[in-house]
Amino acid sequence: MNTAGHSEATERRGLELTPFRGLRYDPDRVGSLAAVTSPPYDVVVRPDGVHHLQSADPYNIVRLILPQADTPGARNDQAAQTLRRWLSEGVLTTDPEPGLYVYEQRDGSGMLQRGVIGALRVTDPAEQVVLPHEDVMPHIVADRAALMRATSANLEPLLLTYRGDDSTTATADLIERTAEQPPLLATTTEDGFSHRLWSVTAPADLTTIQSDLARHQALIADGHHRWATYRRLRTEHPSPSPWDHGLVLLVDTARYPLRVRAIHRLLHDLPVVAAVAALDGHFRVRRLEVPLPEALEALADAACAGNAFLLAGDGAFHLVDHPDPELLARTIPTDRPTAWRTLDATVLHATLLDHVWRIPEDSPAHIAYIHDTAATVAKAERDGGTAVLMHPVREEVVRDLARQGVTMPRKSTSFGPKPASGLVLRALDL
Repeated sequence: MNTAGHSEATERRGLELTPFRGLRYDPDRVGSLAAVTSPPYDVVVRPDGVHHLQSADPYNIVRLILPQADTPGARNDQAAQTLRRWLSEGVLTTDPEPGLYVYEQRDGSGMLQRGVIGALRVTDPAEQVVLPHEDVMPHIVADRAALMRATSANLEPLLLTYRGDDSTTATADLIERTAEQPPLLATTTEDGFSHRLWSVTAPADLTTIQSDLARHQALIADGHHRWATYRRLRTEHPSPSPWDHGLVLLVDTARYPLRVRAIHRLLHDLPVVAAVAALDGHFRVRRLEVPLPEALEALADAACAGNAFLLAGDGAFHLVDHPDPELLARTIPTDRPTAWRTLDATVLHATLLDHVWRIPEDSPAHIAYIHDTAATVAKAERDGGTAVLMHPVREEVVRDLARQGVTMPRKSTSFGPKPASGLVLRALDL
């Protein structure tokens, strides 16, 4: 029953999106807007990607989100100094009035995504307003928190999703109408995506968006570590303060479904021959002498029947499936739902990494998490390690587990397209 009291309670617990004065590049001061953008910090393949982006333009945002120096403290100081210099030089300028931002991404295949960028009230998991679906690594949260403290800024938006319904049609219509107007900026990045941004400042329009979203909860699609960072930094500053909110992009996936892709693993110190040998008697392993696209098709077929992985790094592919049921029963925790216990990521971390290969999952010296499939294979072949290629999880599974309060193993999914970093920033001290 939708009583008035229930509606008020829902609004109190819903998403609270606040306008802010966006910090944006002055197009007259940079070579091109495309040249100063970057993928999110954790998608950049380091060090090659950092070097490529740095050389694209002296003002590329990667100099803020992934500063390069010998120590963490020096990196963060460098980012803070760079940000202050760009502000004083007018490379970055603050929009004249607070607003929410409609953001559009489009590629050549017909994919279209639109959402709203704003400053979202930071909430605790118990409030069930923003739902995480993955665990986080403490050292990454500490790293992002130190960078945000040093720069006093949200340098790139998180990607959150919500499921629109009849109560959000006004916001959906407003987004469509806004997208018919001339944008604040438009650019096409080297990955083929076109990006457009509009500012929404009219009080009535802001109220419409805020009222609609107040009835909803959101799923973190990309940015678990940055959301955990927002939560940590909020506790360090007496409320009310700008740290009570964090920069996000909210996308209605009922209208604009996201793509869900896997995040792959690169095991630095485990050669493929050793990885395969350790699987003897535990999994079925088949060697595939085929190109990467065909190997991924074989992985997709195998994943339909159960847990499956693809190993690479020695010039071939090795399809790993049919795990020993007794091994799974012995290694996978029993205190979680079946949907969690049967995830590929669960089997990878609880069974393969912990018990078969004995690789610590939270050590950057032993394991890397890479979004790009071909890059993962190439790095494994170049470095003599093992690439573990994963099959993506369906969004419905992710959302269902999140609503149950069950988090998936870290880096289980890659939702996209992700917002480009560098189009709009949020300074907390301006």
